Amino acid sequence: MSKLNLALIIGLIAASCLSLLAGKIWISPFDIASNGEASIIYQLRLPRTALGIIVGAALGMAGAAMQGFLRNPLADPGLFGISSSAALGAILSLFLGLSGFWILPIFALLGAALGMGLLTLLAGRSGSLIIFTLAGLILSSLTGSLTALLISLAPNPFASSEIITWLMGAITDRSWSDVYFTAPLVAIGMLCLLLCAKMLDALTLGQDVALSMGVNMSLLQYLLILGIGFTVGASVAVTGIIGFVGLVVPHLMRPFTDERPSNLLIPSAIAGAILILLADSIIRIMPSVSELRLGIAMSLLGAPFFLGLLYHMRRKLA
Repeated sequence: MSKLNLALIIGLIAASCLSLLAGKIWISPFDIASNGEASIIYQLRLPRTALGIIVGAALGMAGAAMQGFLRNPLADPGLFGISSSAALGAILSLFLGLSGFWILPIFALLGAALGMGLLTLLAGRSGSLIIFTLAGLILSSLTGSLTALLISLAPNPFASSEIITWLMGAITDRSWSDVYFTAPLVAIGMLCLLLCAKMLDALTLGQDVALSMGVNMSLLQYLLILGIGFTVGASVAVTGIIGFVGLVVPHLMRPFTDERPSNLLIPSAIAGAILILLADSIIRIMPSVSELRLGIAMSLLGAPFFLGLLYHMRRKLA
């Protein structure tokens, strides 16, 4: 285990402890054994913390893999259109009034699966990065338009409000059932992304060089679609859309690695989990009447970072 990964794991343990203790009602480490505090931790905060770790790791690794594949530091998992496809599936269930136990996550997962299928058909078997990127943009635009259509056609104001609130993204009021639903799917997706690691390293030398080294671009493309689909799709299915994690985290970790995608995937996953836990802990202790949605908090954090990154890149090119 590298020193970076070890330091990140220590940071993750600290962030997890903060997540378990922080909230409108702070819990002292010395009172954890009492009945009331133990119930709050096990029933409310522990599943929320576990889900934050899973979702943060999924989005962080997905972002690192996508940036490595497209060789573009501005790439984000949302660019593939799979997150918006999953969101469209979830919104459809809310639109139809079918938001019972696991129904909404299943609709979202079906939406992600449909998005994966359409992306595969649009991208074809060429393995071209340009075609693949354009296919993702087309899918993202299409699902975004359909989402706006469903919101405008919502049968009543309550349904419209519920849809918009869900789109903001959060890990509030999640239970162990959400953790059990998400964990295996994210694990499959992360395994697919880890299988891409060496091929992504070869791709940093250019597509032609990667092909000469025996990289199967079609196989890499399919593994990425599966990896992004399972990680991002499963995350969106239970939390809504939480943006900028896949964009911000790889940039924060890249200076501490040799910048090879294979050495960036795991640090980005751990750092993504830390970022989600810290952001969620902060919004819980903010002195506000209602809790700020996690998706909004990440946008407030990610947008200035994105602008700063663009400014830095512009100065380098000048």
